[in-house]
Amino acid sequence: MLKNWLENEPKITFICAVVSAVSLILSITGALKAIPVDPAWIAIALCGVPILVGAFKGVVFEHDIKADLLVSIALVASAATGELFAAGEVALIMQIGSLLEDFTSGKAGESIGKLIKLTPRTARVIRDGEQVVVPAEEVKTGDILSVIPGETIPVDGTIIEGDTSVDQSVMTGESLPVDKTAGDTVSSGTINRFGAFTMRCDRESSDSSLQRMIRLAKEAEENKAPIVTAADRWATWLVIIALSCAAVTWIATRDFMRAVTVLVVFCPCAFILATPTAVLAGIGNAARYGIIIRSGEALEKLSRVKRAAFDKTGTLTLGKLRVAEARSLDGAYSDDDILRLAAAAEQSSEHPIGKAICAMYAEKGEKIEAVSDFSMTAAKGVSAKVGGITVTVGKMSGPLEKDADAMVRKQLSAGATAVYVQADGRLIGFIALSDTMRDDAPETTAKLKKLGIVPMLLTGDNASAAGSVAEKAGIDAVYSDLMPEDKMSVIKGFSEKGEAVCMIGDGVNDALALAGADAGIAMGGIGSDIAIESADAVLAHDDIKRLPYLFGMTRRVMKRIRVNIIVSLIINFCAVLLSALGWLTPVTGALWHNFGSVFVVVNAALLLRCRDE
Repeated sequence: MLKNWLENEPKITFICAVVSAVSLILSITGALKAIPVDPAWIAIALCGVPILVGAFKGVVFEHDIKADLLVSIALVASAATGELFAAGEVALIMQIGSLLEDFTSGKAGESIGKLIKLTPRTARVIRDGEQVVVPAEEVKTGDILSVIPGETIPVDGTIIEGDTSVDQSVMTGESLPVDKTAGDTVSSGTINRFGAFTMRCDRESSDSSLQRMIRLAKEAEENKAPIVTAADRWATWLVIIALSCAAVTWIATRDFMRAVTVLVVFCPCAFILATPTAVLAGIGNAARYGIIIRSGEALEKLSRVKRAAFDKTGTLTLGKLRVAEARSLDGAYSDDDILRLAAAAEQSSEHPIGKAICAMYAEKGEKIEAVSDFSMTAAKGVSAKVGGITVTVGKMSGPLEKDADAMVRKQLSAGATAVYVQADGRLIGFIALSDTMRDDAPETTAKLKKLGIVPMLLTGDNASAAGSVAEKAGIDAVYSDLMPEDKMSVIKGFSEKGEAVCMIGDGVNDALALAGADAGIAMGGIGSDIAIESADAVLAHDDIKRLPYLFGMTRRVMKRIRVNIIVSLIINFCAVLLSALGWLTPVTGALWHNFGSVFVVVNAALLLRCRDE
């Protein structure tokens, strides 16, 4: 309990501040004259002692001068000369500032812990013709492993037998499972969706892609320097100037009380309140629009952003496949027939493509036909009998005719995925599916450009899909086929040039970039827990059209902080002059001191009036 009090634990500090405020009111009104001890001593003890201890530790153990030192000098001088109300008032305002700073500073992200939880625990190693379940860290390079549907792939390796579809969203952010067959590589932490296969371990667990991501995330967190408050940054000069002014006043006037008054009014309480009050107002304003800013440090970082790097799937797009086109390639069937037959064949499929086809057909309000002999082959597609016809939906094994190939290529160049529909082994049509662009993406990027922020696209998807989405969204800078560490490298390159980069993403694969960027914004509705924990701000409703407001508002907050600091310094220097002239006593100086603090708080509160156009 004592330790928590001396270290300004927020709950205890709040209780001390409330009790101290009451004691100061009783002191200045003289409501307890019958008591021999001035109630202001309660405020001095409850709020002042932690400040004295903090200043002592800073000077003796950390060899660092902070704002607490100047406050401590004023406290001791005021108490020693019997100006107890002044001492208590200064201590109370300092602790209120401490509470506001605690409220506006966020806790450390938990993204690394979430990434660690993705690490596979066990692996099925084949030894002497039998499967043996062992801890993943015991798998050695060259070991042969078996992976069944639904399992997380334990190590990086190469498939030597079997066909499957792997969910690689953890690493690449791709919205669709990727088909894999013998000779293809697979990564630790990705999920085997549909087929069993045998693989060879190429890298041990400690050197896997997932572990490299975890190590990079830790480095990114460690390399983030904490933001020091302006008062602490300039504390040494403040102490020197304050003591010099007090000394000059004492020497010139031979009045020790004037010197004490100078120390009281010079205390940087308004200066300390300048930042947390504005930050608190900014965070509160953003919350009204569904934006959660995690800390004051996060808000400051967002205000400096020069480039906004967007992930594709789930950020610029909705992360949901929709049928873009169902096209017949056979005169005996219409476009509607292609969608009807494909929906019937896919109705028992768990694959995202099958679900999207069935959802599109269901929107027409028609009932899907019954089928028989349904079968699914991993990495190839589905087959079923529909009204006596064997319908197959999936990959094509042979070349397409020229006209059909041209139509399919047109869809692929626009970023779509194509599946082919066959009837009794004959190609009759294809269905193109694409992720849906957010309606407000082009307007958002246009507004960001007006703010002087350059939008970029960083995605694990192929160049064709990335280019199509970027063109629709109005983004010129496109980086495709990126692994998580590649995204981080691109961001780091711009940061090193002095261009602060904000990463905006939603998936596990974005967590590394979110943590490594100068600032990170996660999609709160569809975003993964890891992405959200890695981010500095969260769009609770996935509303990217709020981004221009967010960046503009954070810049206004920082401008308001600078105004507060300048005005608080002017008020302090005026108070020093009036104190030196003898026009202010320690008590009236403390009240003047309060005026500066009130101005800072009111000026910051005006930020709550900011609106999103």
